[in-house]
Amino acid sequence: MGGPEDSIEQDLLAVEEPLEIRVNGRNVAITMRTPGNDEELAAGFLFTEGVLSGASQIRSITAEKNIAAVSLTASADLSRLERRFYRSSSCGVCGKASIDAIELADGAEPVRGGPLVARETLGRLPEKLRARQPVFARTGGLHGAALFDAAGELLEVREDVGRHNALDKLIGAAYLRGALPLADRILLLSGRASFELLHKAVMAGIAVVAAVGAPSSLAVEVALRFGVTLCGFLRPDRFNVYSAPSRLL
Repeated sequence: MGGPEDSIEQDLLAVEEPLEIRVNGRNVAITMRTPGNDEELAAGFLFTEGVLSGASQIRSITAEKNIAAVSLTASADLSRLERRFYRSSSCGVCGKASIDAIELADGAEPVRGGPLVARETLGRLPEKLRARQPVFARTGGLHGAALFDAAGELLEVREDVGRHNALDKLIGAAYLRGALPLADRILLLSGRASFELLHKAVMAGIAVVAAVGAPSSLAVEVALRFGVTLCGFLRPDRFNVYSAPSRLL
């Protein structure tokens, strides 16, 4: 029963629908995502899972009716699709048991080089991301992932109900235009930094990762293992540095 101060208003909600990713006619994954940029999502997912290494390995990719159909060349590592799994918008490790699995199964290597970033520049990034998150501003229900250059200029943003999907879309966009690795970019995450997100950053060659929220213990271990500069609790006047502080000025 409503009280005297209750009111009835229309609320805007973030859309969440399943996307089935098919490779050469075979269903390899289902993820709950916000519709849009589905081709990028499929490409980013396959790249960060170690299936793809170059854009030329995709013959075609089409997305319609909640299905992303990808046709790959023979050079793609289809053996990595032998393990079937279900991905949800809240999934974490998604079948990877340890950091060693990243090195052994995905062939990831420590990141090299990377941008030198002024600390005051890093602190201003969350405000710039919020200004470019129109759906989040209306619904409050989406995660954001963004790429910046060393001077703090926002280059690209993707949003999704799943934080891993937002990053897959961002990495997939770079993959499809042949822009990987992203060694000279800063990755900003609108929420926390998880193991899976650090794994994807390493696969994309990203050397600096900053998060508005907290990192998990395993995310910090990944950053330490692969030489990623990881910052958390990002605020205009302060943040925590968990690994590789040498890239911060």
